[in-house]
Amino acid sequence: MSWNSVDRRKFIATAAALAAAPVAVGAPNANSRLRLGYIGVGGRAQVHINSACELFNSEKSVEIATVCDVFNRYRETTAQKVQDRTGQTPRQTGDYRDIINDDSIDAVVIATPDHWHAKQTIDSLKAGKHVYCEKPMTHSVEEALEVYRAWKESGLVMQVGVQSTSLPVWNAVNERICSGGLGKILQYQTEFFRNSDMGQWRYYPLARDMTPKNIDWKMFLGLDFDLAPDMPFDRAKYAQWRRFWDFGSGMYTDLFVHRTTTMLKATGLRFPGRVVGAGGIFMEYDGRNVPDVATVVADFDEGVQGVVTATMCCSNTPIRQLIRGHHGSVVLGVGEGFSGYDFVAERPQVTHDSKIKDERVEVGKVSNESLAHFKNFVDSAFAGKPEAVNCSPELGAAAMAVVKLGARSYREGKVFQFDNQAMAITDADDSWAKRWEQKSENRAKPNHVAGWHAGDRGSLLEPQGYQELEGPWIDGVDPAAS
Repeated sequence: MSWNSVDRRKFIATAAALAAAPVAVGAPNANSRLRLGYIGVGGRAQVHINSACELFNSEKSVEIATVCDVFNRYRETTAQKVQDRTGQTPRQTGDYRDIINDDSIDAVVIATPDHWHAKQTIDSLKAGKHVYCEKPMTHSVEEALEVYRAWKESGLVMQVGVQSTSLPVWNAVNERICSGGLGKILQYQTEFFRNSDMGQWRYYPLARDMTPKNIDWKMFLGLDFDLAPDMPFDRAKYAQWRRFWDFGSGMYTDLFVHRTTTMLKATGLRFPGRVVGAGGIFMEYDGRNVPDVATVVADFDEGVQGVVTATMCCSNTPIRQLIRGHHGSVVLGVGEGFSGYDFVAERPQVTHDSKIKDERVEVGKVSNESLAHFKNFVDSAFAGKPEAVNCSPELGAAAMAVVKLGARSYREGKVFQFDNQAMAITDADDSWAKRWEQKSENRAKPNHVAGWHAGDRGSLLEPQGYQELEGPWIDGVDPAAS
C-alpha cells in the first residue's frame, strides 16, 4: 500500500476530529477591514497580494496583516511589496500556525503546494477564520470530502481559487440548460493544452539562494504532520513541485481542475458516478513523474458524460470547450475569459421546432477575473454569507473527485465509482452499465441535472409508428396482432 493511502488517512482522521470542535465564527474586525494572513506567498499568491493591495487602496476593505512562507526571500520581498503599495508593513513568519493562533486575523489566503491545503484549511476553519484556498482544494479526494464537511459545520466563508468561476457566462449557460434550452444534456468536453521548449512547470526558475539555510525544508514537506515522505532537499522539488506526485498531480490538479470546475458550475453537475483516466509521460523525460498527456472521462448519475483532455507538448490544436444537448450545444471555444457563447442548434427533423436556431449570446466581460474572485470572497465574508461565493467547497470537492480519481485511475490501472449518497469511492464493477441498460429496458425517462425545470422538453424519443410492431413473439403469437 502506498504512503499516501496510509499516512494521509492518519492526517484525515485527526483533521476530522479537529473540525468537529466548536468554532468562533469569524467576523470582520471592528475597524471594518478584513485582516488577512497569507500562508504561502510564492507564485500564484502574488496575484492575491495584488488584489488585496488594490482593495486596500480603493475601498480600505482589507489589510494584509501577516505573510508566511518557508522561504525567507519570498516573505521579505512580499512584505516590502505590501509596504510599498499600501504604506503598511505586515508581520513576517515562517510558521503558518502563527497566523492560525492570531485572533486579530479574520481570514487566511492559502497558496501553498497542494499537499498542505487540507490541513491548513481545516486548521483555519477550526480557528474561526474565513478561508480563500487556491485550487486544487486539496491533494486527495478523501481530504476534499473532509474539508467540505468541516466547512459545512463551521458556518464560515470559504472560496476555492478557481477564478474563472466568477465569470457570468457560467450562470447564463446553466439557466439555459435548466430551462431546457439544450434539451436533455448528454456530454461536456473541455481542455487545457500547453506547450514549451523546456518542459511544463520548469519555467519556475531555480535560484542559488534556494538552500536549506533559507528554506525550511522540513516545514515545506510537512514532516511533523505526515504530509509528505522525508527526502533530501532539492531545488526542483521545491520550486517546480507540480511535476511530482508527492506535492501535486501535474495537469490533473493544476489545469484540469480549472476547466472541470467551470463545467460543473455551468451544467449543475457535482460529484461523478464513474471515473477513468488515461495518459503517460510520452515526451517530457526530465525527471518528472506526472504525465505530459492525459485524459479523464467522468460519467454522472444525471446521465451526462464529461471529458477533459490535453497534452503539455502541443498547444495550437486544442479541442473546443462545449456542452452537448439533444436539441443543441453551447460552444464556448478555447481558453477562458469567455464573454458569451455560441448556441449551435440540432436540425429541425430532430427538434421538431423550427424556431430553434444558431445564435451568439453575449453575457458580459470581466476585466480582471482574479480581482473579481477575490472581491467576491471579501464581500461574502463581510456579509457573512458562505453561499455567496462563486466557487464553494462543494464545487471544489466535486471537481477534485473528477480530476483526482482520473489521476488515480491512470496510476493504479483501475476504474473508480463514486457513491454520491455515502460519499465513498469503490473500484468499479458492472453495476454502472447494468443500471443504464435497465433504464432502457424499462423505457424510463432520462435523468436530469439539479435545477432542471423543463419537464420532458428535448428529453424523449418520438418513435416511428412501425415501432408498434416490436416485441417478443411468445408461443408464436405476434405481439402486434392485437
